[in-house]
Amino acid sequence: MTFSLADTFGTVKPVIAMLHFPGLPGRPQHDRVRGRARLLDVVGRDLTALQDAGVDGVLFCNEADLPYQLAVGPEIPAAMAAVIGELGGSITVPFGVNILWDARASLALARATGAAFIREVLTGVYESDLGVISPAIGDLAAYRDGIGASDVALFDNIAPEFASAIGSRGIADRAKGAAFLGADAILISGPAAGVPFAMSDLVAAKEAVPDTPVVANTGVRAESIADIFTVADAVIVGTSLKVDGITWNQVDPARAQRLMDAARSARP
Repeated sequence: MTFSLADTFGTVKPVIAMLHFPGLPGRPQHDRVRGRARLLDVVGRDLTALQDAGVDGVLFCNEADLPYQLAVGPEIPAAMAAVIGELGGSITVPFGVNILWDARASLALARATGAAFIREVLTGVYESDLGVISPAIGDLAAYRDGIGASDVALFDNIAPEFASAIGSRGIADRAKGAAFLGADAILISGPAAGVPFAMSDLVAAKEAVPDTPVVANTGVRAESIADIFTVADAVIVGTSLKVDGITWNQVDPARAQRLMDAARSARP
C-alpha cells in the first residue's frame, strides 16, 4: 500500500510537532527522584499545548538523552512505551516515534504503541559525532515484517544532524535510493536540531523523487513555513515551538498557535 500523508494526517502539508521526552532511565539527565512522574508531567503538558494549537500529528522522541547512542538498551523503549500508553486516551492526532539513533528500537516502540511512523536514518552510511551510522534497511524491513509492523511508515532522514554522508552521492541520488528501497518519506535536515536546512537540498530531493513525500525536518519557523511549503510536503517542528525558541524548554502555546496559523494560511 502506498503511504499517503493526507490519508494519515487528514490534510495536505501536515505539521508534525515534536514531543521531547526528558532524560530517560539510564541516561545522564534522567530525574531519578521523580522518575516516571516527571516523564508523564512533561510529555503530557506539551501534548496538551500542541493539540490545543491544532497540530496535525506529533512525534515522540528521546531528545534529552544526550549523549545519543547508536543502539539503546531496553529501558529506553520500555519507558517511552509506558508513558505513551498512559497518555493514549489523550492523544487525538496520529503520532510517530523516534529513538535516537536506533531504528530497530523505534520499530519495536511503534509496534507496541500503535505509532503510524518512525523517523530514523534508514539508508546510506554517515560519519557522525557519534561514530559511523550504517543502517541496514533490508534487515530493518525484515524486522518490521517479523514483528507485525508492516503498516508503520518509514521516514528516512537522508541528511542527518551531526553527520556527513560517506562517499560522493549527493542529496538527489540518496533520495532516489531511499525511495527505491522503500522509504515512505524523505527527510531533509540542517546540521542540528532547530537549525534550518539548506533549501537547495529540499528542492534537490523533491525534484529527484516527485512521487515520494519530502519533509522539512529541522529549523521550521512560523515566518519561514510559507516558503518551505512551496516545496515540502510536510514539516516536522520542535525547537521554534518552545519557550524562547530553546529546544529543552516547554512548549509555548502562543508560538505553537502562531506557527499553525501560518501553516494554515500557507496551505493550498
